[in-house]
Amino acid sequence: MEPIGAAVEVLGDRWALLVLRDVILGDRRYFRALLTGSAEGIASNILADRLVRLVEAGLLTRGTAARGQRARYSLTEAGIQTLPILVALGNWGLDWRPGDEELRQQEIREGGPAFLAELMDDLRARHLNATS
Repeated sequence: MEPIGAAVEVLGDRWALLVLRDVILGDRRYFRALLTGSAEGIASNILADRLVRLVEAGLLTRGTAARGQRARYSLTEAGIQTLPILVALGNWGLDWRPGDEELRQQEIREGGPAFLAELMDDLRARHLNATS
């Protein structure tokens, strides 16, 4: 499969991108936080399916949870590398879709490449180097 087709295979689903957005920009790393924090109102069965798919695709890892504890999802480097894609989609949305402008998207746009690199480094520190 050619590269764009392969990327669309993983990222072409609406919910997959929104889950990644919420993990990356909302720092929601637990199932309940992703479910209740979804502005779009994702159903629990859809969220569970997308989390499994994102883990299988290598964009997220699912931490092992002790009995009675919640599993925490963390970004992989491949997941962190989706940030520029999400930013490009957000910028397109700001330019071409009517609606409320999200402050976070404006902040990312105005910060430019340096801010994006800083945000990706922060994600690496929180997700790849996390021990708890």
